[in-house]
Amino acid sequence: MPWQGFRSGLRLGARFTMTRPLRWVTLYCHAPTLPQQAGAVKSLPGNDMSEHRTSLHWARNGGPFARGNYVSAHTIRYSGGQTLNAAPSPEFGGDTAHADPEQMLLSALSSCHMLTFLAVAANRGYIVDSYEDDAVATLGKNADGKMAVIQATLSPRVTFSGDKQPSAEEYSKLHERAHAGCFIANSVRTTVDVRL
Repeated sequence: MPWQGFRSGLRLGARFTMTRPLRWVTLYCHAPTLPQQAGAVKSLPGNDMSEHRTSLHWARNGGPFARGNYVSAHTIRYSGGQTLNAAPSPEFGGDTAHADPEQMLLSALSSCHMLTFLAVAANRGYIVDSYEDDAVATLGKNADGKMAVIQATLSPRVTFSGDKQPSAEEYSKLHERAHAGCFIANSVRTTVDVRL
């Protein structure tokens, strides 16, 4: 019998929270459960596994350009050809019809967690029928007093089918492994180099 309704929260950093059952787990290693597809990843020399690209375009188009008075909307093009209209969040003068950077970071965390979860579940013989997540990111000041996404909460709802159904503990472990193996969750505190 398929079941759903267990919810999990993810906080940026190395902590994983389950609200049912309530517990904290500190994760120290990656799960060796990520999908491998021939030709899906461009190999790079050294320790680099693959390279991913986007193109961003912004133009003033003859409009004003002064403090607080310029167009901030822009487009982001992905290597597959998709284009996303982006702008700051409405609290910073952006357009509600466009995705903001905080939403894009949150969607990357949510998507990566889901993709890793699916790989982990498949590797363990479970059949996942559906996966939904209503994620929330909180913007605030970090420990250094700088504005940052200080918390991301994922709330996945997963429906399984087939004879093999995870117990609550097994379901929790699937999400722990997904978090430990998620490339994006492992990247959010990385150093960013700006090359001019």
